[in-house]
Amino acid sequence: MRKTPFVSGEYYHIYNRGVDKRITFLDEADVQRFYDSMEEFNALEPIGSIYENAFAKRLGSRTSKSGVLVNFIAYCVNPNHFHFLIRQESKKGIEKFMQRIGTGYTKYFNNKNKRSGALFQGKFKSIHVNSNEYLLYVSAYVNLNDRVHQFGSPTSKLVKSKSSWKEYIKRESGEKQFCTKDIILGQFRNVAEYKEFALSALESILEGKTQAKELAIFLLE
Repeated sequence: MRKTPFVSGEYYHIYNRGVDKRITFLDEADVQRFYDSMEEFNALEPIGSIYENAFAKRLGSRTSKSGVLVNFIAYCVNPNHFHFLIRQESKKGIEKFMQRIGTGYTKYFNNKNKRSGALFQGKFKSIHVNSNEYLLYVSAYVNLNDRVHQFGSPTSKLVKSKSSWKEYIKRESGEKQFCTKDIILGQFRNVAEYKEFALSALESILEGKTQAKELAIFLLE
């Protein structure tokens, strides 16, 4: 049992890394597969495999989603770990979503690389985001998480992190919008003001200043 239960309508910082700190995304295709999983597995009803769903989509026979388990506010996928800022939308939504994405991606990765066993380090970690100030700081931390880490392995240098930062800042017309951003951006006069806040917040987090010390302890290597 988790110390803090997941409640619908509440926000949570979800994160995990590879077992033994191993690289979990070996190339750009892996990152894209995980990102696709974030979208496809976020449905009230099970969808089957990513491959089957993509095939059905191409044929035009895929049914529309009846609803979602969670709403993404921000995310970052790094070579050996990931961070999500999400809001639970249905009962046990986070647990169902994380079980699907963990199982689905691990199966894909193991089949591709001819390995077996766990890929991620035990149960995913979760922190209840219980104040608006904390929500804003977590959004900055997650959006800019790829700037926090200096990855040293040859593989990690070839794999670019994928985050929602560009979606928040550039907001290019016609580009797919994955995250629900109004809860964050609606608190600022414009995108430039949020960008300034986020960069300042990240600096505070990395320096371990008092107002951001809770986040500083979640830096994953």
